[in-house]
Amino acid sequence: MPIESPSPDPSRRDFIRAGAALTIGAALPTTPPAGFSAAPAEPLRAPPMSRVRIGFVGVGGQGSTHVENLLSLEGVELRAIGDIVEGKAQAAAAKVVAAGQAPPVLYTRGPRDFERMCAEAELDLIFTATPWEWHVPILLCAMRHGKHAATEVPAAMSLDDCWELVETSEKTQRHCVMMENCNYDRFELMTLNLVRKGLLGELLHGEASYQHDLREVKFSTDGEGLWRRAWSMRHNGNLYPTHGLGPIANCMDINRGDRFSRVVSFSSPSCGLQLWQAEHLAADDPRRREKYILGDVNVSLIQTARGRTIYLVHNTSNPRPYSRLQLLQGTRGIVSGWPYRVHLEGQSPADQWEEAEKFYAEHEHPLWQSEKIRKMDRGHGGMDFLEDYRLIECLKRGEPTDMTVYDAASISSMVELSMRSVASGGRPQEVPDFTRGRWRTWQPWGIVGE
Repeated sequence: MPIESPSPDPSRRDFIRAGAALTIGAALPTTPPAGFSAAPAEPLRAPPMSRVRIGFVGVGGQGSTHVENLLSLEGVELRAIGDIVEGKAQAAAAKVVAAGQAPPVLYTRGPRDFERMCAEAELDLIFTATPWEWHVPILLCAMRHGKHAATEVPAAMSLDDCWELVETSEKTQRHCVMMENCNYDRFELMTLNLVRKGLLGELLHGEASYQHDLREVKFSTDGEGLWRRAWSMRHNGNLYPTHGLGPIANCMDINRGDRFSRVVSFSSPSCGLQLWQAEHLAADDPRRREKYILGDVNVSLIQTARGRTIYLVHNTSNPRPYSRLQLLQGTRGIVSGWPYRVHLEGQSPADQWEEAEKFYAEHEHPLWQSEKIRKMDRGHGGMDFLEDYRLIECLKRGEPTDMTVYDAASISSMVELSMRSVASGGRPQEVPDFTRGRWRTWQPWGIVGE
């Protein structure tokens, strides 16, 4: 079963590169495709820029939040807006004008009009917040036209596409960034600070998840309901690994001292969407005829090259409170999310958790010490603003971006790898080394400030 767009619209399917077949025992390409040279000695540093001219593709719910964040940042010009719904593009353009900028050029001639934007507009960055199947086509088009590229999560849904993003970024010398907002949440950044200070000792194990009741969202008649549910009809694995895994990967220095090595994955029966379908849809609703194969709960176990372990869960089809888990176990301490709590050997009472709030005064990450950032609570409590702020700052300063194309590929690769493992009865899958060995020498992400 190839990894392809689940969209009923054939024009979208044209953009999806087929992945390797998910058959039991199928060979997994752990080495780069033919033609790859060695990865660069250092992550990409593009020339600094005093202003960042942006074209934005997909200005629905999450895209609109990014637009508002970007308009609040110094040195940003939103010059182009693209969306298949002209009214959404016009609403975003009105925000640009209200912020005192010139009216952006609109690209609303259909799903492929981003190609015209990439080809003709004078831009530095193309940012996309479209459905998953459009991420790779837009990213590739942007880089091939000399623009940096940024995308909502996941960056890609197949191994072939992960490799193509890496190859294109290296050939064009353009950034390709996956915008993982949870990397910038307050607790996750304090955890990174505790790790960098050595207070957890040597890291051994992490637990991460995306567990979010999305049944109503998936069956809605607009927004994500127009496309997200369709993936559940064709694919069985972890479709959305990035929110929990991104922060754990940062703390474990994935691609900067360690790397994902192998993964095994299992899925539970598929029941939740069927139950919702039966209980909430009218008898004549065409959605009653849909068949789903996505297991309600997908559980994966990842091993790193240094022998660490990561427990990764996906569940968006059952009643449950939201959680990302966010547990890190070290030789000197442990942190755990939901609720946020910490235990440090020699500091915390024996066998007792302490509330994370107690640790912020001494161990708050510098980015969250900024009054500007603490007051900017637009978008998931402020982490959306912070990820947008950091992207723009890195581009303006000519620094490597916090998350590189190798991180986008490594984390996004868990989509197809989990599917492969599930399809083979839990057989271990080797994770490609998208850095081609450079993970041994690239430096970890440091504690950056404003």
